[in-house]
Parts: sequence; C-alpha cells; structure tokens
Amino acid sequence: MYKIVKKRVLNPTVTLMEIEAPLVARKAQAGQFIILRVDEDGERIPLTVAGCNRERGSVRIIFQVVGGTTELLNHKEEGDYISDFVGPLGKATETEGIKKVCVVGGGVGCAIALPVAEKFHELGAEVHSIVGFRNKDLVILEDEFKAASTKLTIMTDDGSYGTKGLVTEPLKAALESGENFDEVIAIGPVVMMKFVVATCKPFGVKTVVSMNPIMIDGTGMCGGCRLTVGGKTKFACVDGPDFDGYEVDFDEAMLRGTMYRDFERHAYEDACNLFKKGE
Repeated sequence: MYKIVKKRVLNPTVTLMEIEAPLVARKAQAGQFIILRVDEDGERIPLTVAGCNRERGSVRIIFQVVGGTTELLNHKEEGDYISDFVGPLGKATETEGIKKVCVVGGGVGCAIALPVAEKFHELGAEVHSIVGFRNKDLVILEDEFKAASTKLTIMTDDGSYGTKGLVTEPLKAALESGENFDEVIAIGPVVMMKFVVATCKPFGVKTVVSMNPIMIDGTGMCGGCRLTVGGKTKFACVDGPDFDGYEVDFDEAMLRGTMYRDFERHAYEDACNLFKKGE
C-alpha cells in the first residue's frame, strides 16, 4: 500500500498528488512514468512522474479526471492509500549535450513538460518554455515553470490569460528570429505535437515528442502502446515515451487514441454515480 502524503487541486479537472514510494523516488528520472492501481480490483493506469523528492521518498503525479479510475483516484485524500505504484518505467529524457532547449507543453501535458524543463535547468541549460491552455481557468504550474525557465511564454486559446493563440506561434517566431535551439521537446495532445513538428521541420531543428498511447502492462508485452516510428513498430512503454518527432506517424496515433473514448466516458459516469449513491 502506498500513502498519499499530499493532494492539491490545480484546476477543476486536474489534481496533483505526492505518493510515498521511496524505492521509486530513488531512481525516477524526468520523462519516466509509473503504473498504479487505486485498489486491488482496479485497472492499471500509467501516469508520468511529475517530480520526486528523494529525501522524503515521495513521487509527484498529476492527472486529469477523464475516466472511472481517475475519478476514483481523485476521491482519495491525504492520508489515504492506493494499492499499487510501480516504476519507474520507460526511458528517461536524454539531456546530454543540450545547452539550449525549447520545451513546449499543452494542457495537462505541462505536468510532463515541467520535470523535463526542471532537469535541463538543473543541468545549466538555457530553457525556453512555451505552455498552452484553452483558457485562464485551466492554467497550471505557472510558478514552477517560471522557476525552471530562462524565458516563459503562456498561451491561451481564447486570450483570457497570457497571449492569445497556439503554442506553435511563439515557437515559429523564435525560430524565425534566429533562436538556435539544440532541441525542441513537445509534450501534450497528439495533434499539438504533430503541428509543433511541422513548425520545426523547415528549420531543421531536432524535435522530440513524448507519446502517451494506451498502456496496460508497461513492459511491452501487451502491445497496446504500439506506434509506428520511422516505418517500424515501437512500444512507447519500453522504447519511449520520447521519440524523434519527424519519424512518428501521428495520424495513426490519433486514430488509435480514440478507440476507447466512449468506454472511458461510461466508466467515468459509472464512478460518479457510485459516489453520488454513497452521499
């Protein structure tokens, strides 16, 4: 059993938790993920390591309430326990040799982008962060990004906070102005990452994307997280989650990502109804 030592609501649909898991905290690196179960009969869900405190032995996770399991997890409070917390899994983000990086995050994907920005900042790299949200109410982790970034640009679709527009707009402007990034890292909705790659391609800048397809076992055995990268089948859980953005088949990834949308919605509604009955 793993104790929830901290819970913080970031916006109406996104929650941060710190889980007491010293063995995971000891080895977890930016870019890796864990798989948890809320209870013994629950499903396994992957969540990115959003940070860890090695001294306290805790791991930070940030999740969006979209399905039944995240709804159940969101009803847990500080001091409660979850059944399983396995990791770290996947490959850590490669940082060697990077002196100037642009980290682009979208929506809840910013929870994944933050530890990457923090890692580069810790290593002394110049970090330009561009983060985007639908509106002001959904903005998360602004102070944390400010602390980890040489330059931070916040975009909102409706212009209610920061600058109105898409994350690709300041990215393109930076590249056109002559910013020489060693690497651009995009983390967020698949369609966002697709267009970040399209923006970077004319400039020839190395572009890495963090893929988040459906995962079950986290060891490559189930095949649920398969992607086509460079014309070959790859598994995000063991070969990634970071991949060369120029080689990812984004259209296939988007199609596969919609397969269980209706099921997730029904599971979420069932979980909500269960809690309502208990009130």
